[in-house]
Amino acid sequence: MFKNAIVYRIAPSWAASLTDCEAALQPARFLPCSASQPQSIGWLEPRGTAHGPLIESAGGEWLLRLVVESRVLPGAVVKRRVDDIMQKIERDTGRKPGRKQAKEIREEAVLQLLPQAFTRQSALPVWMSPVKRWLLVAAGSQARADAAVTLLTKSLPGFEAALVQTVESPAAAMAHWLLSGEPPAGFSIDRECELKAADEMKSVVRYARHALDINEIREHIGQGGKRPTRLALTWEGRVSFTLTEALQIRKIDFIDGVFEGRAERAAQGDDAFDADAAIATGELGRLVPELLNALGGELPLTGATPVPVPPI
Repeated sequence: MFKNAIVYRIAPSWAASLTDCEAALQPARFLPCSASQPQSIGWLEPRGTAHGPLIESAGGEWLLRLVVESRVLPGAVVKRRVDDIMQKIERDTGRKPGRKQAKEIREEAVLQLLPQAFTRQSALPVWMSPVKRWLLVAAGSQARADAAVTLLTKSLPGFEAALVQTVESPAAAMAHWLLSGEPPAGFSIDRECELKAADEMKSVVRYARHALDINEIREHIGQGGKRPTRLALTWEGRVSFTLTEALQIRKIDFIDGVFEGRAERAAQGDDAFDADAAIATGELGRLVPELLNALGGELPLTGATPVPVPPI
């Protein structure tokens, strides 16, 4: 359900009922791309049941699913069509199209080719905690997460959310953990990390399936001036993940036993969705606050005083 997570804080001024939010999201329900539309974005039923609600409530936590469909139009195909049109114009008129006309020709070529292009869909689970005021978007990139927040902001009256910020930067904290060999309580360091130099060379060193408690890494950080940009961690022996310098949580993997009995629940239809949602939000609802506290606490939206983070 959640392979990645980018965490936002919902503004304290926003409040709405589940019924009101459901109605507000309906105009933004996902529709497939039209013949000339390069991209379509909208909400679909998180449970996968046609004509079902766009927000599912599981134990007071709200689950949504953002769907993005794009028409795949390779640049080489567009270039070939543009070249054909430009060559025809040059043959007919005896002159080569100028820069402005070439731009218009490219736009025309795209419009001609779009109806023939294949479409590609991706879905992003979104978790809103209206009581604890968290928003987690299961995106692997900031741009995709921001697209979900933007659509929520447009759809829900008064809705605002901002990226969570911490007192200590993830890069500084990860460097300390690697140098000291002492991760925060409840966490263990796994066997993958990425170190990047801050100078103009931007040198990168990556370790995969490798012990990280070695002098070489400490030298890269202490003497070489490199900073950790990614570090693999495990929390309480239950969830493994990779923390990035941008405070993104990637490659989330629930350890064997957390979803024990999942196969049996899958045969139960709707119950499987509810059980999986409860387990995933329950585990992440404990992991995320502990991670933020390990980074010095959360900065409030309007200040720089650390705030202890309660469980989600």
